[in-house]
Amino acid sequence: MIPGHATPDELVLDDPTRRLCAAITSGDLTPVRLAVIAPGGYGKSALLDLLATANGARRYRSGATGGLLLVDDAHLLCDKDFAELDAHLADESAGLVIAARPRPRPTGLTTLLGRLRGQVVLRAFDVDRTATCLGALGADPGLAAFVHSQTGGVPGLVHRLAPHLSQGQDTVPAAAIDEFRLDLDQLTADQVHALLAAEVNADATLLGGLLGVPPTVAAAHVDAARATGLLAADGSLLPLAAAVLRALVPADQRTAALGGLAELRLARTGPTGEFAAALLAASASGPAAGAVYAAAAAEAEPGFAVQLHQAAENAGHPVDEIGRAEAEARAGDLDAALRRADTLLAAGEPRAAHVAAAALAHRGQATRSAEMYRWAGAGALAAIGLAGTGRLAEAKSAMPADSAAPPTLFSTAISLAARGILDSIGGDAGALSTVVRAAEVMEPVGRDVLLSDSPAALGAILAIHTGATGIAEPLLARACTGGELLRTRHALLAAWPAMLRGESVPVPDGRQTPRDRLFAVGLAVGAARRDGDLATLRRVWDSANEAVVRHDIDLFTLLPLGEFAIAAARLGELDRFTPHLDRAWTLLAALDNPPAWTAFPRWQAFHAEITASRVSAARDHVEVLSGSTEQFPAALAEAARCWLDVLAGNVNAPRVESAARALHAVGLHWDAARLAGQAATRTADRKRMLALLDCARTLQSGAAREEAATDPTGKSRLSGRELQVAELVLAGLTYKQIGDRLFISAKTVEHHMARMRSRLGATSRTDLLTQLRDMVTPQPPQRTTPALAP
Repeated sequence: MIPGHATPDELVLDDPTRRLCAAITSGDLTPVRLAVIAPGGYGKSALLDLLATANGARRYRSGATGGLLLVDDAHLLCDKDFAELDAHLADESAGLVIAARPRPRPTGLTTLLGRLRGQVVLRAFDVDRTATCLGALGADPGLAAFVHSQTGGVPGLVHRLAPHLSQGQDTVPAAAIDEFRLDLDQLTADQVHALLAAEVNADATLLGGLLGVPPTVAAAHVDAARATGLLAADGSLLPLAAAVLRALVPADQRTAALGGLAELRLARTGPTGEFAAALLAASASGPAAGAVYAAAAAEAEPGFAVQLHQAAENAGHPVDEIGRAEAEARAGDLDAALRRADTLLAAGEPRAAHVAAAALAHRGQATRSAEMYRWAGAGALAAIGLAGTGRLAEAKSAMPADSAAPPTLFSTAISLAARGILDSIGGDAGALSTVVRAAEVMEPVGRDVLLSDSPAALGAILAIHTGATGIAEPLLARACTGGELLRTRHALLAAWPAMLRGESVPVPDGRQTPRDRLFAVGLAVGAARRDGDLATLRRVWDSANEAVVRHDIDLFTLLPLGEFAIAAARLGELDRFTPHLDRAWTLLAALDNPPAWTAFPRWQAFHAEITASRVSAARDHVEVLSGSTEQFPAALAEAARCWLDVLAGNVNAPRVESAARALHAVGLHWDAARLAGQAATRTADRKRMLALLDCARTLQSGAAREEAATDPTGKSRLSGRELQVAELVLAGLTYKQIGDRLFISAKTVEHHMARMRSRLGATSRTDLLTQLRDMVTPQPPQRTTPALAP
């Protein structure tokens, strides 16, 4: 058997082809007049061997006529042969089966095929048929997926690879590749070039340019290459064939061909990314390939751009080192970007300062980032950084004049963002609107830019600080500025309002920068605290300490700092954490304690002090909050005063309810429900206690649902409160924990469980839980906290 030529016993046919062959060999189907058209390696010869077992069947030789003739490789016959076969068909009882490749297609063959009555379609194997074939050949069927990925299921290639396989194979053996030397020798130079062109997905026009022939002639070479069976259905080179070309085509010929195609592609307009990816996969090198890599790097996604820059350098082509450093930063490799930018700065390349400034900000070094932006003359970007680190006068002087730069969307958005931040510090009520508009202006152009932060993130932080959490979430949902580098930051900030409402915090995926980690740990700490999960709080506390120590304190990182302060008080660590808070107060004092940025940190610090039972220090924060007449600080101040009264045993139920509802209105649902709940537990008046408990339940995020739940059969129903209890029981909470969360007693939870068991007809607790799992979606026992990636 020649390599790749199956015997009839090794054929793996689909059901229609198998039935057709059986009818022919048994004599049930006569006369037979069929074509078998398929590329090389699809089993045409083996199929004819099978049909040769039919009574009266014989192989065609020149001059042979009569009976059932089987003609192999008909595309290689001459006009004389076609004339004989045409005469053979004059006998109505004569049979003919012609096997041929799709190309070349002589005129005589085309005429002859037109007189046949049908065609046998030979298809590539799927994975299952590949496994069957491997088993028939004595190879391990468990390698079917690997073999199919390499051969595309072409039967002849499966046969050629099978004898060389061993268990656990994940590469093509050299011995299998060597078998194709004769195949390549039999191809014309133009056909080899067509295969090389297919390896890099070059079209017929590029191939024609390489060969110096019209595209129509090049297309014929492509058809001939496809007929070899080495190409997939979409025209791409099969991995096994690519390995053969790389191993057996002389390196200089291969480099010259791929380089010629690269030069031709460079002469075209339009994106080069796909062609560059194909060249890279083909390990193409040389000046022309390097030029393609460099051109594609400028338009590629960051991770791929980094690879392309390296490939261009390896190919000896000059590399845009600024673009390379920017790609590394946008891909999240901040250390590599900083090293490259530092080298470029030392070499006198000032543009590298923009890359270094952005990377430093993502690493949590806000002060150094601001200084770098200012040195680079980055205007509005410098102003944002300087304002965020407490240097307001310098920030104002850094702001560019309106006519200093062309009014592009990018420059307009950055200027608006900087103006909005400065206005928020100055007390302008329209500051948030300005930053939000900056985010909207940036949307069409911001995806591929490298920034220290996005206007959307700045707007969301300002919104949370001012009680406008309803603005933060849709703003972040639309944000695409900064691509992958800022995607995780946007997701972390989007989780913050949900945490403040007391809801489960989604898990933002993606790579975390050091600044992202600060916010991720802040979410973990805040979620654990709101769940009363002391064990988790202790477990993440070391991460919180580390994140704060490694990060500058700036205006845009006060949110996690406040969560850490309350957690520190809960764990008895507030004294050790106070120096970090003092840095925040110093920063805010340098900005003259702007209410927009001071109120929420003071609210958080107030809770840290009352958690640590330091009422006198807590009153200091209330005094600062009371100094502002703006709505958000005023709501926080009144709620803080109510907290102090409640702790002192003085519960004014209407006042507490009013303060709690004001907290709820500014997005602090969990704090609102907590205030009402704590007041309820400290009043001796049962009527007021019940009213406050009802208020707490109403204000709590995820309060009792009005709708009822129905099981899949529609037979049994749960009330809204029972549904809540069921979800929390399935999540693993104890009755006491459920009671604390729903502001009911553990005994009441037990009563709910008893009613559900009776209503559902459950025979045991296990049966009840099984039915409940079919009816409700369990909530997590604690809020899911973001992965704390290193």
